[in-house]
Amino acid sequence: MNKLVKDALILTCITVIAGFALGLVYEITKAPIAKAEDEALQKAYQTVFADAKSFADIDGFDSAAATAVVQEAGYKDDTIDNCVQALDASGNPLGYVITVTTSAGYGGNITFSLGITNEGVINGYSITSISETAGLGMKARDTGDGTFSSQFLNRTAEIFTVTKTGAKNSSEVDAISAATITSKAVTGGVNAGVTYFNSLVGGAQNE
Repeated sequence: MNKLVKDALILTCITVIAGFALGLVYEITKAPIAKAEDEALQKAYQTVFADAKSFADIDGFDSAAATAVVQEAGYKDDTIDNCVQALDASGNPLGYVITVTTSAGYGGNITFSLGITNEGVINGYSITSISETAGLGMKARDTGDGTFSSQFLNRTAEIFTVTKTGAKNSSEVDAISAATITSKAVTGGVNAGVTYFNSLVGGAQNE
C-alpha cells in the first residue's frame, strides 16, 4: 500500500512540474507568437493595399455578426475574422481589407486578407495561413502573372465561379490544375468577402 501511495505522489509531482513547465513555456512564447501573427497580418494588409499609409479598425466590428451575414448568403464554410479600412496619408478611406477563413480547403483552413476599393475593385488577396498540398493547392498563394491569385487583381467585386475549361467571362476564374478543391475554397472565401463588402457599402448582395 505504501508503495502505491509513494508511486502516486511521484506521478503527481511529475504532472505538476510538467504542467508548470508547459505554462511557463506558453507565457514566454505567447508575446512573440502574437507579435509575429500581427506582423504577418499587417504585411498582408499592405500587400492588398499598397497605396494605403495606415489601416484603421472599424468601430463596432463583430466577427460573429459579420460571419452571420455571409453564411446567411450561403457561404457556410467561411468566417469573416476581421475588417479594417485602408487610409491614405490624409486619413481618407481608400477601401476595406477583409480577412476571411475558409474551412473548405483540401488540407484544412485557409486564411487570407482581401482588399476591395471604395469603387468596388478587388486589389487581390494575400494568404496568411494555408496547409494545402505542395506543388498543387499551395499554388494558391503564388503571385505574379499567370498565377491563380492574379485572376482576382483589378477585377470588379462580383461573385466568381471556378471553371476547369477556361474562363469565358468576367465572373469565372480558372482552377489550379489538379487542385480544384483548393481553387473552390479560395474562390468561395473571396465571394464571402465580396458579400460582406456589399453589406458594408449598402450594395445588393450577389446570389
